[in-house]
Amino acid sequence: MKKLMLLEGGKLTVGDAPMPEPGPGEVLVKMASTVVCGSELKGYKSGGGVGNNSGHEGAGQIAKLGEGVDASWLGKRVGVSAITGCGTCPPCLEKRYTWCRNKFRFHGAMHAEYIAVPTTACAPLPDGMSWDCGALVSGDGLGVPFHTNTKIIAPDTVKTVAVFGLGPIGLGSVLLQSFLGRKVIGVDLSPDRLAMAKSMGAAEVIKGDEADAVAVIKELTGGIGADICIEAVGVPKTVEQCLAAVKTGGQVLLDGEQPEVKISPSNQLIRRDITMTGCWFYHFCEIEPMIGLVKQGLPVEKLITHTFPGGEAPEGFRLFGEGKTGKVALHW
Repeated sequence: MKKLMLLEGGKLTVGDAPMPEPGPGEVLVKMASTVVCGSELKGYKSGGGVGNNSGHEGAGQIAKLGEGVDASWLGKRVGVSAITGCGTCPPCLEKRYTWCRNKFRFHGAMHAEYIAVPTTACAPLPDGMSWDCGALVSGDGLGVPFHTNTKIIAPDTVKTVAVFGLGPIGLGSVLLQSFLGRKVIGVDLSPDRLAMAKSMGAAEVIKGDEADAVAVIKELTGGIGADICIEAVGVPKTVEQCLAAVKTGGQVLLDGEQPEVKISPSNQLIRRDITMTGCWFYHFCEIEPMIGLVKQGLPVEKLITHTFPGGEAPEGFRLFGEGKTGKVALHW
């Protein structure tokens, strides 16, 4: 089978790899679409993980069953979750795999024609849902923005949302928050990403290296600040900007993986009643509600701006790494 592989020096190639065999409780999925996540750029640019790939968002059709798997799984169209849990602890029984009290498993290397995963990683997709859409609802593309939205403490009071960082995750929040009827302000350095944010529903965009984002957000909100600020970059400076741009009594939601950030609890949190909340990946039990939003009209496929055959994956990564795309889909 064909598989995307990282070479020395951060170069990519699509080559032949052994066909995986599903073990007990597993299925073999013939991948139809995989999409590239921003978190993959670290290994891509540093050359880490030679011989493999970091793909973890995909959808396809079950082609073979491992021992003990019910025959009804054969032929099912599924989105594939990158994370599964032990299956026995209380969070896992609720399908909140990232909270597994034992040890969750990560299922990567999805940029390939076939992968073997447990059935607990497979979410059946509705008839008629595209493969690209299936990859987004079972991966980070919609999963992280959706999960982040569930962390909002008082959703009925939220009118304005500022999103700092308009990579794929930030753009997903722009799309979702605007679909939910909120005024969205997007902040980024890339003109391409700012334009994408506008096309996905942002009411205002700010080029962060040409304007004081905090001052502009305050001006756009009558001096009050945004109800919610979402940090989707992973840079200490934007954490500080989120804390400064959010209203008193507001909430800052953190998506971007961060180094250490210096914070003054008294000045930045306590005396302004600010809540900071971390949001990581999504829960498997949230896939059905995400599918429900798609059925209601959420145009999630707008997040995919470029599509390539699997054999041309290196070019897709090149453009993605230059910040010239939204989500990139690879079709196998």
